Amino acid sequence: MNTIYIGVDFHARQQTICYLTTEGGEVVFHQLQHHDKTAVRNFYAQFTGRVIVGLEAMGYSPWFEQLLAELGHEVWLGNAKEIRRRARSRHKNDRRDAELILDLMLHDHFPRLYVLALQSREVLRMLRYRQKLIKMRTMVKNSLQALALQSGLANRSHLFSKAGKRELQTAPMSPAMQWQRDEWLQLLEPLNERLLQTMLWLKQQSADDDRVSRLRTHQSADDDRVSRLRTHPGIGLLTALCLVHALEPVNRFRNSRHVVGYAGMDPLEDSSAERIRFGAISKAGPRVLRYLLVEAAHSSVKSDADLKRFYKRLAERRGRAKAKTAVARKLLVRAYIMLRDEIDYAEFQRRAVAARLARQNGGTPCPSS
Repeated sequence: MNTIYIGVDFHARQQTICYLTTEGGEVVFHQLQHHDKTAVRNFYAQFTGRVIVGLEAMGYSPWFEQLLAELGHEVWLGNAKEIRRRARSRHKNDRRDAELILDLMLHDHFPRLYVLALQSREVLRMLRYRQKLIKMRTMVKNSLQALALQSGLANRSHLFSKAGKRELQTAPMSPAMQWQRDEWLQLLEPLNERLLQTMLWLKQQSADDDRVSRLRTHQSADDDRVSRLRTHPGIGLLTALCLVHALEPVNRFRNSRHVVGYAGMDPLEDSSAERIRFGAISKAGPRVLRYLLVEAAHSSVKSDADLKRFYKRLAERRGRAKAKTAVARKLLVRAYIMLRDEIDYAEFQRRAVAARLARQNGGTPCPSS
């Protein structure tokens, strides 16, 4: 049975489709409006056998991908920048874009991206949701602290304790300030409750992930992925969950450089002739992963001697912000090695010491004591 390839130029409200008819090999174009979901389903339901639908990766297509999965069709998501780079013409419209995607699929040049499993996508979605809640709560707390300072309350360290809130509510304020204070305090409680519920959901996902890992590999409870990463100082539950689900499966990365590039923590190079220059990191990967890694780096430099020395040495030359980012990149590489080799932090440290001694001895491994 022949495989049917369908190129789709997907937009938020519509899509342009390009495919080959099985009878005469004629290229056919079609356009669908997304407000009519029944028409979209009926169009793709007419194709039988192996059907592969290719489109550019974007944030508006999850419902469409789910629809195609329900119909039993295969979905290829492509790198939008790479697809455009391979266009032979500078002219651009929806029909040309759909035809370009189809042509790349037919000639095996489609820059296909790896699609995470549904569970991993859900965990990362919840981590992004939690990050947004934290930003909102930070804005509320900063606003309340500003009101407290304007009212003469100098002790901000205990402002959000029960005693601090009572002091804030009784502080003399103008009518407009009182109204803002009451509104901010009313917003703070539901935000804290939602953050608590989000944390409980993520803890449940961690327990489920550990249980599935043990059933899959028949290993003991101490050998699961999340708990293994948490043995590293500074890596907590949320960072470990994000690393596991963002990098799963780790065997798709050839080495640590590819992992760093995937996370967007590789410095951009702008070199020419004898001039060599490296700029800021690319920030091309999951933003929530970088956010959690930087948070973990802040904690790890307090408890890991090697990372602490590295941070201090780099902070003196390049500043604390760049040093913290460099520590976060080291944490990412360490986590990748721990996941790839299925080792904990103690074994990672043992191997690092053995490798260091081997280098000092000219490449000859030291005999075990």
